[in-house]
Amino acid sequence: MATKKRWSQHVTETSDALTLEEGVFKREPAAIARSLKRSAEQSHRRKSSPFRSAMSMLVFYENRAGRTLPAARKRKIEAAKEELRKLYGKSEPGSKRATGTTRSRRKPAAKRKRRPARSTAKRTSRRERA
Repeated sequence: MATKKRWSQHVTETSDALTLEEGVFKREPAAIARSLKRSAEQSHRRKSSPFRSAMSMLVFYENRAGRTLPAARKRKIEAAKEELRKLYGKSEPGSKRATGTTRSRRKPAAKRKRRPARSTAKRTSRRERA
């Protein structure tokens, strides 16, 4: 009796994203990152930057396993993400916000236009006006 394929297996087999090497996620974190980088840079089918494509494959693998992913494997995936960031010269996600180096897009309070205060008088509905 044939077993029913899972949607994630179908996506992995038919995806137009990256062609991965066999057993790539069973390697050491640095080897995973190098392999994903190589696959992302060689792929002509990706729609995004090589870094984003490689990171997306790591996140897809992590999410696909869900709660069944052992803690040791999760640590290995997280380490592979760090290695991938190093290979592409990217910083830790959210680090700019944490250090306060990004500027807020919102204007300072003094430069914002003030709205007129709302009237405290009761508003009348269309029916009441007619």
